[in-house]
Amino acid sequence: MNPSRLFKCLGDETRLTLTLLIRHEGELCVCEMTHCLQESQPKVSRHLAQLRTCGLLSDRREGQWVYYRIAETAPEWVVEMLQAAEKGQDKRLAGLRLRLAGMGNRPERRLAMC
Repeated sequence: MNPSRLFKCLGDETRLTLTLLIRHEGELCVCEMTHCLQESQPKVSRHLAQLRTCGLLSDRREGQWVYYRIAETAPEWVVEMLQAAEKGQDKRLAGLRLRLAGMGNRPERRLAMC
């Protein structure tokens, strides 16, 4: 993973926030992220596509839902950097996690998360 490309990708606040939420939750579907960030589905999907292209996220489809997680191929230094970034955004992320927890009709994962 190219560090300069990764940092450029995470330089956008929405992409950084999405990545940190996914890291904390383990896996999120697009509908959960749009609810949490109160952003449109096309906007969130564009950001997720960029994160996937830079190699940070992987996705899987389950019926109509697409779930995103941190790529299993992410090097240890990337995981450590995301942990540090999460500490720096702790208050903001706590509010977003509360919004996510209050979401009604969250999709249920039928497959076990790896």
